[in-house]
Amino acid sequence: MIGSLPLNAPQLEGRIIPALDAVEARLLEVVSNADETINPPTSHLAEAGGKRLRPVLTLLTAQLGDTALATGEQVRDAGVAVELTHIATLYHDDVMDEAPLRRGAPSAQTVWGNSAAILTGDVLVARASQLVAALGPQAVLAHAKTFERLCMGQLHETLPRPAGTDPVDHYIQVLADKTGSLIAVSARYGAMLTGAGASTERIVEEFGEKIGVAFQLADDVIDLASDSETTGKTPGTDLREGVDTMPVLLLRKALAAGELDAAGQSILSRLSTGNLNDDAVLADVVARLRLHPVLARTREMAMTWAREAVGVLEGLEDAVLAGTRLRLDAAGADGAEREEALADAARRVGLVRAGMEEFARLLVDRAA
Repeated sequence: MIGSLPLNAPQLEGRIIPALDAVEARLLEVVSNADETINPPTSHLAEAGGKRLRPVLTLLTAQLGDTALATGEQVRDAGVAVELTHIATLYHDDVMDEAPLRRGAPSAQTVWGNSAAILTGDVLVARASQLVAALGPQAVLAHAKTFERLCMGQLHETLPRPAGTDPVDHYIQVLADKTGSLIAVSARYGAMLTGAGASTERIVEEFGEKIGVAFQLADDVIDLASDSETTGKTPGTDLREGVDTMPVLLLRKALAAGELDAAGQSILSRLSTGNLNDDAVLADVVARLRLHPVLARTREMAMTWAREAVGVLEGLEDAVLAGTRLRLDAAGADGAEREEALADAARRVGLVRAGMEEFARLLVDRAA
């Protein structure tokens, strides 16, 4: 078990779990380093828990580079920074969604109000940026580009979709920006900060983006198929806020093509005419969507993206060995020392790849 994930990687656990514990301790320190007025809102969601998927992935990919750096301060701080950024977006999302719950606890805006929740998110982004600033200009640029994508994804979800744009393709891009980009940079940081090589960075970054899309599609299923006790959110929250998730988009696409069945037409009619602020109406729409084939199609889409993410790892061993050779060349290592280092890198990449494949499987199996 690494964090909340049973990655079935016992040979990695001894390396990663102590570092993840350090990330957790540092995270709780960073969110509560102001005063008695600021600390309650800034620490609210961090203390409520979470899967810590992004720091886990950072620590996992860090095993692909220099082992002396793999659990060091820079990698740990990168893990804290990506989790802080993620938590910050949750404050903003909950204001936009008017969500009453987050991680089973009252959302920040229900406790402190919208303005305080938005400012709290901004404070956490600032603290994440300070951590990244110590990691070097390449890391700063990666963080800035990622945060831009997070915001643009939210804007593309919020603003009207351009005419002529395929709704499903548009939504996938929103997911890649809103969710995939931060998981991607989390994976990239581990490789970047341990000198695993540019090719390794590209592979793990692509893996992260694809598995991020898969993760969010799985969440679209879970939002409809699970109860609030499991998810910490009211089922159908996105529907209530007028956000069409993948199952609804598939219904609309089938309607436009003249291929929608009567059950699907009834769901769309209920969405357009019913008062979704009424809990009974929302529950009725959710119940109908649970029975419609679009839910299974969304689940299969999540699995397809996860398979594609795993497929990206095909070239990982060659990339890691190439990065290892570059580090050995720079250090002037040769002979038996060089051969042992390459053999160790090959062993580690096998372990990490297996861990990443299990990471992908676990993220989509939640929707099974």
